[in-house]
Order: sequence, then structure tokens, then C-alpha cells
Amino acid sequence: MATEYSTGKTHAGRIDTLGIDENGCPVIIEYERSTNENVINQGLFYLDWLLDHKAEFELLVLRTFGQSMADTIEWSAPRLVCIAGDFTKYDQHAVQQINRNIELIKYKRYGTELLLLDLVHSVTADAGSIEPVVDVVGGKSTTVYKTVTDHLSSANASTVDLYEALKAFLMGLGDDVQFKTLKFYFAFKRIKNFACVEVRKQTGKLQVYAKVDPDTVTLEEGFTRDVRDIGHFGTGDLEITLGSMEDLERAKPLLLQSYEDS
Repeated sequence: MATEYSTGKTHAGRIDTLGIDENGCPVIIEYERSTNENVINQGLFYLDWLLDHKAEFELLVLRTFGQSMADTIEWSAPRLVCIAGDFTKYDQHAVQQINRNIELIKYKRYGTELLLLDLVHSVTADAGSIEPVVDVVGGKSTTVYKTVTDHLSSANASTVDLYEALKAFLMGLGDDVQFKTLKFYFAFKRIKNFACVEVRKQTGKLQVYAKVDPDTVTLEEGFTRDVRDIGHFGTGDLEITLGSMEDLERAKPLLLQSYEDS
């Protein structure tokens, strides 16, 4: 949304890149040409500023993308992405001690046209329990939603077992897989999402959204569906419905394809 974004007279800083990711999470990106611990220190300074200036960020989202995006900002998981020529083992150890969502990405240039971005380390903060949004009308409070964690915790044993098997498979696809718990879905990502998982407690099924072109798949009713024109939480154009371990086995090639293409 902005580059060299001023944090005002008091903080007297400029955020290299300020944005919002595909999950609705605020993102700060800081860059350094070479190995330099300052990129992490600066990023943490700006991340604290961001959490103290939520209203300013929300206004920027509103002006840039509109009301619908502003309404879905995911404040439970703001991210700091640090990009530099390299990082030391001390950098990696330092971010491990900080309960924040931090990603260290190393870049390398090949000639003038090719740039490699390599995720060398990532830390996922313990977001804790997400407080439900409550409306108070006429002295009565009503919960607006239940989170995906709520649905999973109240699901039956077979659904929980299926979810744990799916999670184990997705996390085992590579060392670069990251896992995030958001309000309405679980996100599995590399630099971007490759699988978003919703828990449907009522049906005992999991809905998985993968970044696979539906035109390349023979769609099967009740198993796979093209959702390019259908609203849903998370990202991905192919919806995969899992109701059993057999469904998971059938879905594994599609999930692997989504991982490799992400």
C-alpha cells in the first residue's frame, strides 16, 4: 500500500514497505543490501508502531482497497518480513526468542534479470485464543462468529483425526512450510498460501482451498469444485472436500501440486 511510509514526528521513521497480505494480515517489509542486524531491529520498531496505530493502518486500507478489505483486517497475526543479502546464526537465534511473526528472507541476484528469494528462517507467534466479536444491542450481547479453533475443538474425534492427518501431510511437504491459525481457517504457506483449511463441524468434513487451476482437474461432485466465482474464506481456486482418510489420500497429489506451484 505504501513505500517509505512516514511514522510521524515522534517515531521519526520510514517503513520501507507497508502492505496487507492475502490473509488480511498487516505486513511490514524491511530491506538491507547486505548482512545487517539493523534490518530486524528496525522492523520490530515499526511493528510496535503499527500495533499502536491500528486506526491509521485501517484508514490506509480503506482508502487503498475499500471497505470490504478494511473490514477483514486480521490483527491477530501481523507480520514482519526482513529481506537482506544474508543473515547470521545470531539473527536466527534472536528472532526465535521474540513472540512475533517474523520471516527472514535472503535474496541473491543472478545477472540483471533474475532475483532469488530464499526463506531462511521463520517464527510464528503464539496468537493465543482469539476473542469473539460481540455486539451489544438493547443490553443483550450476541456472538457474531465462531473461530476455526472453536469448530475444531468441538468437532467429533474422526474429524479431529482427519485434520491432524492432513496437517501432518502438509507440514511434511518441506522445511519451508509455515502454519498459521487465523479467525476462520488454518493457512499453510511457503511465502504465499498453498492450502487453506476450514472445519465444518456440522458435516464432519474439512474444506481445503488449494492453488490449483480447476481447468486442469477432472472435477468430481462432492470432492472437488471450481470456486473461482464463489466467495469463500482463504485463498485458492480449487475446493477439496475431505470426509475420510480415503479422501485425503485422493487429495494428496493435488495438495502436492499446490505446494510445488506456490
